[in-house]
Amino acid sequence: MITIETTINADLAKVWDRWIKPEHIVKWNFASDDWHCLKAENDLMKEGKFSSTMAAKDGSFSFDFSGTYAYVEELKRIESIMEDGRKMSVSFIKDGTLIKVVEEFEPEKENNIEMQKAE
Repeated sequence: MITIETTINADLAKVWDRWIKPEHIVKWNFASDDWHCLKAENDLMKEGKFSSTMAAKDGSFSFDFSGTYAYVEELKRIESIMEDGRKMSVSFIKDGTLIKVVEEFEPEKENNIEMQKAE
């Protein structure tokens, strides 16, 4: 599993809102400043679908990222299965005024794990 985590000084409901709503997803769902998220769709419920299109800003490459939700506990945890069968989870942990967001996902097999961790 690959784990990515960050701590945010914000209200839990606001962090959750920014994570799940398409109008916010398109503002953060990319790995670096030379990429952007062109569109996002999200049906946040068990067996609901999610998808987004990410693209290089220079137009050289784009790809779709999608999957199905397996478990949703509002304001706490989301588990999903990506279209390629890999499992992913996101936990939202309140610690005083801080929110720790922990995302875990199975690495893909096309690129080595160290490269995936670095991006």
